[in-house]
Amino acid sequence: MNLSDFDYFLPKELIAQKPISRRDESRLMAVSKSKIEHKKFKNVIDYFSKGDVLVVNDTKVFPAKLVGKKETGGIVKILLVRQVDDFTWECMTQGRNLDNKKIHFESLKNSDNSKINFYGTLTKNPNNKNNLQYIVFPKKINALLDKIGKAPLPPYIKSDASIERYNTIYSKNEGSIAAPTAGLHFTKDIINKLKKKGAVIASITLHVGLGTFLPVKTDSISNHKMHPEHFSISKETADKINSRKGSLFVVGTTSIRALESAVENGKAAPRTGETSLFIYPGYKWKLDYKGLITNFHLPKSTLLMLACAFIGKERIFEAYHEAIKHKYRFYSFGDGMILLRNTF
Repeated sequence: MNLSDFDYFLPKELIAQKPISRRDESRLMAVSKSKIEHKKFKNVIDYFSKGDVLVVNDTKVFPAKLVGKKETGGIVKILLVRQVDDFTWECMTQGRNLDNKKIHFESLKNSDNSKINFYGTLTKNPNNKNNLQYIVFPKKINALLDKIGKAPLPPYIKSDASIERYNTIYSKNEGSIAAPTAGLHFTKDIINKLKKKGAVIASITLHVGLGTFLPVKTDSISNHKMHPEHFSISKETADKINSRKGSLFVVGTTSIRALESAVENGKAAPRTGETSLFIYPGYKWKLDYKGLITNFHLPKSTLLMLACAFIGKERIFEAYHEAIKHKYRFYSFGDGMILLRNTF
């Protein structure tokens, strides 16, 4: 299949720029092979029964976006991607003539109000993949990121949002540079109602990195290579999935990629490692899923291709056309979908 097969036109005004005030008041499109329903996200519990298992990604986004200046005064934007050692981070940069440049950031204050001059030096990345560089700091910065970093919002979002609002209510394991956005609609009330209904919540961790959002640049999508992302599935979660009495539901493309990367003999297996699994139409699913909760994704993106693999490309594009017609909000802060492989 070609990249152009996954293109569509989206009016700019449908790209959500801000999260709505209440997470569960976003809209929800329920899509099966025979029917489309328009709901509020808080109605998602209607699709669950006693004994069903819902898998969520409990990764947490950290303040990975830094803005600094070169010694000449030029603005430099930096996205921290991965920590290499105590002082070194792999990063994406936006600026000119940055090789071996010292980047100065906003000064911080000690408890006695004295200033801390905070800086990092950009160096070449020996792996040199995806145009990533290294930035080396003179001290560990992990504890400082809450003060100097910002939420690493996607470039199509022009407004600011707090790091708290760009995280799910069940996030706990820090390490992502983008949110698993399908989970942003959940509230504690929804989780509690699902549990009261007899559904079981199971957590996995996949730290969202470049693999999730790097654009596909090859005409033939089968030639695209995903950047590896770290994931972890516990024995407790694997046992919940394998011993379930009902159906299996998954929140987000990241969760389902992690699960599909840890299947042995048709069963979910506890595993920790990296996955570069690329799922697109024609993929043979290893587990028996009933539902995938997801958002509306960018044209030509790997996330859109995974949704097409789950319920069919033609059906997804019918649903997207319906969403545009009914003015759903798209992308990270947009509305949600529940894709159901069984009819309802």
